[in-house]
Formats: sequence, structure tokens, C-alpha cells
Amino acid sequence: MTVQVQQTAENAEPSFRWYALYTASGQENRVKQRLERELQLHGMSESVRAIVVPEETVFEIRAGKRRTRKRSFLPGYVLIEAAMNRKLKQLIEGVPGVVGFAGTRTQPIPLRPEEVERILARIEERKHTATIEAQFSVGDPVRIIDGPFANFVGVVKEVNLERQKLKVEVGILGRKTPVELDMSQVELAIQTPGT
Repeated sequence: MTVQVQQTAENAEPSFRWYALYTASGQENRVKQRLERELQLHGMSESVRAIVVPEETVFEIRAGKRRTRKRSFLPGYVLIEAAMNRKLKQLIEGVPGVVGFAGTRTQPIPLRPEEVERILARIEERKHTATIEAQFSVGDPVRIIDGPFANFVGVVKEVNLERQKLKVEVGILGRKTPVELDMSQVELAIQTPGT
């Protein structure tokens, strides 16, 4: 009877679960590529359904130019959906950049389904709505580089990321006047000691 149970277990569909891998921060995409390559090389690709780097698209404005880049919203983590076994665990842990599994030292602990759903929903949501990362904060000195107030220097009073606008207080005719500007129209002013 024991032999029959063992044969049934061997023939059963493997159980795929989600696991979190700790990685070196900033190495998440490299780890994903290395994992895919190692799985292919060792003929174990069928043991892994998905490898996901939780990231979002971010717009940033640097030197008056708008740029798009990807940023991990769970730095140092890669999610993997796998039918885990000892051989697969050893292969994954041997990939450069992988620090280990979330869980105990000896046994990776699968993520709860509700955790996975929340993270995957956030990834999907972030695909369609990009975050704007501005280099400006309230109180920052800025120089206006475009428009009718070009070359004026002022202080940021409000930051509106959704509209990509700043309210900047500038001195016009001896009075402090608030002016609304696009983020692309200003740059951080270099402060010198005593100003």
C-alpha cells in the first residue's frame, strides 16, 4: 500500500506555489535573467511557471527633461511561482545575486494567496498608471529656465505631481508673487553660502 501511495504522488500534477526570493538590492532583473538561463540550462523550466520582479513605471524630471524608468516597489525581492523540490531549491539558491528564500533557513515558505493577489494587482495597476517622481520639494530654491519668467529665481511653495506643476514664489517688481509653472520649466538652483 505504501508503494501505491508513493507512485500516485509521483504521477500527480506538481503543486505550484508562490515564493519570495531575497536578492541583492538593485539586482532584481539580473537575478530574473540568471534564473531563467539556469532553469533552461538544467532542463527545469517546467518546474517554474513565472518569475516576477515587482516594479512600476516612474516619470522623473531631470534637468528639465521628462524621462521614464522602471523602479522596483519591493526592492530586494523577486517572486517565483514554482513546484518546489530540493533540487530546484538548490539550483535557485546557487544563482548569483540570490540571497535566499523568505522563510526558514532550511525550508522556503510559500506566500499566502491573498499576499500574492495583492502584489500582482498592484503590479497590474502600476502598469497603467505611472508614478511621477519629482526632484522638487516645498522650500527648494529653483531657477526658471523657460517661459516669460526665464532666469528668475524663486522658492517652491507647492508641488502638484498629478498635473506636473509647481507653484513658485518669485520676486517681481519688488514683490513676492506666486507663479504656476510646469516642472519642465524649472531646475534646482544652486545655493551658495550666505544666500
